[in-house]
Amino acid sequence: MTAETSQTLDRGLRVLKLLADTDHGLTVTELSNKLGVNRTVVYRLLATLEQHALVRRDLGGRARVGLGVLRLGRQVHPLVREAALPALRSLAEDIGATAHLTLVDGTDALAVAVVEPTWTDYHVAYRAGFRHPLDRGAAGRAILTARAGGLADGPGYTLTHGELEAGASGAAAPLVGVTGLEGSVGVVMLAEAVPERVGPRVVEAAKEVADALR
Repeated sequence: MTAETSQTLDRGLRVLKLLADTDHGLTVTELSNKLGVNRTVVYRLLATLEQHALVRRDLGGRARVGLGVLRLGRQVHPLVREAALPALRSLAEDIGATAHLTLVDGTDALAVAVVEPTWTDYHVAYRAGFRHPLDRGAAGRAILTARAGGLADGPGYTLTHGELEAGASGAAAPLVGVTGLEGSVGVVMLAEAVPERVGPRVVEAAKEVADALR
């Protein structure tokens, strides 16, 4: 800790991070041991976080992340979208297809930013806010591949055809090295097959977006 930082705030943020990393919650004793502070300090931290709905405690006394975190999370999407737009615009113009940034939202893939090419006669209409299961479509499958650690064994991108819209093909590459975010960058086009150069170009765009978000 430096003179410019708050020890209490630091501990509160550490509590949230610890709770975010567990599905079953943590007890006061477990948090006390992990933080290296006494139980009284943990009780005060949890009580304060509960007042802001950032933490909730069940009947058994286990603390979990509260719904207030979701309200904060919703404000992240505009910031992520703004950071990703330059790379998405370049990708859409270069490939001549609709480019998108997709993030994990529960068990779904959620498109948070979409850019359509300006020079094509036709392209796939794709809107921000569109969601679909993670195991359907290139965007979600790319995320699942990265989650399973399968990037080293493949080309770094995922191709699909007709999974979300008849006659449409997709290519997507996952965001790599962005702490706290699972997502992918991809394109969708009206084609029976994705041209060979598209996959590597999508990987390049995903790296640009990841760099902008770090």
